[in-house]
Amino acid sequence: MLLRKKISFYLEDIETPIGRSINLIITGLVLLSSVIFVIETFSISQDIRNRLNYIDSVILLIFVLEYLLRFWCVENKYEFLFSLYSVIDLIAILPVFIGWIDISFIRLFRWLRILRLLRFLDPKNLPGHLTTEDSLILTRIIFTLFAIVFVYSGLIYQVEHPVNPEVFRTFLDAAYFSVVTMTTVGFGDVTPISEAGRFLTIMMIFTGIALIPWQVGDLIKRVVKSANQVEIPCHNCGLFLHDPDANFCKICGTKLEKDSNE
Repeated sequence: MLLRKKISFYLEDIETPIGRSINLIITGLVLLSSVIFVIETFSISQDIRNRLNYIDSVILLIFVLEYLLRFWCVENKYEFLFSLYSVIDLIAILPVFIGWIDISFIRLFRWLRILRLLRFLDPKNLPGHLTTEDSLILTRIIFTLFAIVFVYSGLIYQVEHPVNPEVFRTFLDAAYFSVVTMTTVGFGDVTPISEAGRFLTIMMIFTGIALIPWQVGDLIKRVVKSANQVEIPCHNCGLFLHDPDANFCKICGTKLEKDSNE
């Protein structure tokens, strides 16, 4: 029981060196797997391709082990199975259990797990010059949009490349199409021809219309709010801006040392 609690703690913890290291390693493996996917869309030798496939298989087995450990440690297993990140994890490791079908592209959904990195974007975990709320929300917006664009690009490449290889030649072509579509620019020089590709295009447009204005609006509200704040640095967590009448830090609760002239 003690071992189970300890493993469960470190798999979720981002405060201690061990917990932070484990989560950063997992994130690094997701990024490495994503890089491998992108490289494989270009013309490379079979030897390099085989080496990349081997590395990705090892990464996949590590994720299977991680998923099983999380399932073993959690008390409410039913709630765990149907939680968002658990479903994403399960989808990402399906190639291990369905070996006779080529669904390696499912690993793209591992990228959604990188959104867990948003937990690291907390004022008490960042240097002082990044602790303003507008800086944090801008970082979160960029990170979220990049993750969504990457997943859409991988999916549109997967469904369009087999039937439209002259247009969707590499992941770069797919990424270009995703950005142009989500921003509703729509140059029309790259277009999908499959039904699945057109469906993904509709989803991209809806995502761009709904997500980008909402995120930018949130950023504007944060900027306006921070413009009315004053510079009262917290000596504990480093948060720099606070409300003019604040006596305690809103992040860590430390008493603020105000200038006696104020």
